[in-house]
Amino acid sequence: MEIVSYMGGYYYGYGFGIDPTIFLVLIGVVLCLLAQAKVKTTVGRYSRVYSASGLTGAMAAERMLRAAGITDVAIRHVAGTLTDHYDPRSKTVNLSDGVYNSQSVAAVGIACHECGHAIQDARAYFPLTFRHSLVPVANFGSSISWPLILFGVLAGGMRTTNSIGFLLIQAGIFCFSLAVLFQMVTLPVEFNASRRAMQMIEQTGMLTVEESRMTRKVLTAAALTYVAGAASAVLQLLRLLILFGGGRRDD
Repeated sequence: MEIVSYMGGYYYGYGFGIDPTIFLVLIGVVLCLLAQAKVKTTVGRYSRVYSASGLTGAMAAERMLRAAGITDVAIRHVAGTLTDHYDPRSKTVNLSDGVYNSQSVAAVGIACHECGHAIQDARAYFPLTFRHSLVPVANFGSSISWPLILFGVLAGGMRTTNSIGFLLIQAGIFCFSLAVLFQMVTLPVEFNASRRAMQMIEQTGMLTVEESRMTRKVLTAAALTYVAGAASAVLQLLRLLILFGGGRRDD
């Protein structure tokens, strides 16, 4: 695919003035929107189905942690919707408004999923430890990547590989790849937390067989958001490599 100079810029030979790689971004956006819609619908549906045990999300979390032999993790109520998370720094399972006091099968599943992360932390689960170590570099990479690429283009990095601009573009792509790596490492961490949650739910008998099936649907829908996010990040990286990876040498 030849890059053609036009009016001081570039377009790609598939259509005058049109960058076909933008479709990679659009695919990623659509995937994320579909995943978000799926999790919102699924959580909403099973948030109206209450467990026979009468356990709230907080109670289910406490039971799961106790069954796992974890005594140094606190359970906290946080504001918001789907803001549930495990904080390894404070050793807390933080449950949102719709989970902490809710007796729904969705709340039990979400609470136990976050406890799955607490168990990972207690067992020194390597993907979780690796992800934690990536947080600062991933945050730095995502914040600095686009400024580096922009400055690189303005400095002539698209015209020649023998320039500071080209080096800035390549540095920007590398920094963005760190954020993509974080997204990829997140996938096994989330899948494993859900698997631990379902195993503990079944072992402790917190939910009936039918309720467990519903809870699994909630956790599967939630996992799709991480898959979509990772796919979107990979597609964006692919676009950057197509646009800027090879640069352009002077004739």
